[in-house]
Amino acid sequence: MIEIARAYDPPRRTDGTRVLVDRLWPRGVSRRDARIAAWMRELGPSDELRRFFGHDPARWREFRRRYLLELKRPQAQTLLADLLKFAETGTLTLVYGAKDREHNQAVVLKELLERKLRSRRSNP
Repeated sequence: MIEIARAYDPPRRTDGTRVLVDRLWPRGVSRRDARIAAWMRELGPSDELRRFFGHDPARWREFRRRYLLELKRPQAQTLLADLLKFAETGTLTLVYGAKDREHNQAVVLKELLERKLRSRRSNP
């Protein structure tokens, strides 16, 4: 199971493995209080893409397209494989810092990972 959670919300007992998928650490959030198991900053959108998006929902479709291209890089593929292992062994919670709960990289990552899991299950 894959969940997403905002870094500023209190962790839930059902979160399982919590992985921060932001390039920048959320301000004012301690690692201990956030219960982050891993910080995969390389999975966060590039600085250029973050500046382009600027959390503007009107740019969401293009952000998603560009971000998915960034996730095809070899280093990102390695980290995605690690996330898939977490998801296959229990609950994985992708943690992000943005205010917008519908338009952020964790939403895109969750969709991508769920697609990959479905593909693995249908093609053993």
